[in-house]
Amino acid sequence: MSIKITMPALSPTMTEGTLSSWLVAEGDSVVSGQVIAEIETDKATMEVEAVDEGIIAKIVIDANTPNVAVNSVIALLAEEGEDVSEVAKESVESSAPVATPAPTPTVSKPAPVNVAPTAPVQSNPVQSSPAQGRIFASPLAKRIAEQKGLNLSNITGSGPKGRIIKMDVENAKVVGMQSMSATAPARPTPFEPAYTEIPVSTMRSVIAKRLCQSKQEVPHFYVSADVEIDKLLSARKYLNDIADGAYKVSVNDMVLKAVAVALRKVPEANVSWAETMVKAYSAVDVSVAVAIEGGLITPIIRNADYKSLVEISTEMKELAGKAKSGSLTPEQFQGGTVSVSNLGMFGVKQFNAIVNPPQACIVAVGAGMQKPIVKDGQLAVGTVMNLTISADHRAVDGAVAAQFLSAIKEGLEEPVALMM
Repeated sequence: MSIKITMPALSPTMTEGTLSSWLVAEGDSVVSGQVIAEIETDKATMEVEAVDEGIIAKIVIDANTPNVAVNSVIALLAEEGEDVSEVAKESVESSAPVATPAPTPTVSKPAPVNVAPTAPVQSNPVQSSPAQGRIFASPLAKRIAEQKGLNLSNITGSGPKGRIIKMDVENAKVVGMQSMSATAPARPTPFEPAYTEIPVSTMRSVIAKRLCQSKQEVPHFYVSADVEIDKLLSARKYLNDIADGAYKVSVNDMVLKAVAVALRKVPEANVSWAETMVKAYSAVDVSVAVAIEGGLITPIIRNADYKSLVEISTEMKELAGKAKSGSLTPEQFQGGTVSVSNLGMFGVKQFNAIVNPPQACIVAVGAGMQKPIVKDGQLAVGTVMNLTISADHRAVDGAVAAQFLSAIKEGLEEPVALMM
């Protein structure tokens, strides 16, 4: 009897995903544990392994197919002794239908306007010659190669089994230069600027839905405070000087530690709203917003309140690298009891983040800026950083959020406690 390979649920919230690529073809033999496909979920691009051995008799869902429902049959596997051609003829009855892409919306246009035709633009698709065999590359590497006009067959992969990854494409050189047209782009209507249609990825679609849901359903409120971080900067310099290159602690690492310690001091903020109850967490797991291509993801420092600054720094660098390469595992980004979003590296002074349900609090971190401050009744210049907590008022009251913010501020302004 043939084995049906179905679209897996790679996260608790996943209902559909994009089948980015097949790493096997019909007729290929596979063994249990072999990576056979790549799935783009709402969080990252992840690899799918075969759970049985046999021969790929039929690929039901083609590569680059979006909106494939969880549990839909994506391929048929012929077991040992089965007739592959007969298995390939089997009808597929999936336990969940495959969602079809939404039709492109049509926009009502005014009367036609005569626009001078422009010369077609020569595109530079990613090419692979059949004679050269199958080219194995990550979806991210393929997109970057297409944008840069690179031929993947000319790039040597440094990933597992010679797979081409993002770094290989970024380090490759562009051969030739595209000519730039001096002709102004044609407008679709006399009033609308010219534009390029960018398909919405699964990740961007889910981000949009969740943020809208959060802003519509979660009663946000905000508390904000300025934090003087001169002592923190001095402590960070001292730590990195004595490390002699063994590690490098960042300001963000110290913020994560301060948030974790503060949440342990104010456990009333370490909660989430669950309609009929408030869940009070005993563990302090800090989700950290990391910008990646096409969106963002929040890898988690688990039990951050019990980890040293060096441990947090080392783990954060590893998680950020995996996030940007799309290699995080579900347990590395699912969960978390509080979130931290830092835009200070972009010079952002202050911002209000959107609560990341089911969490009840998110800490927005601004840039450290020198400004006049008063010390012991005297005017001086200090480095000041803004922190803003966005909180879910259903689970966290204003006084609790204020106590949480005060505890973070205390930890950052007297950072000796963070190093203990």
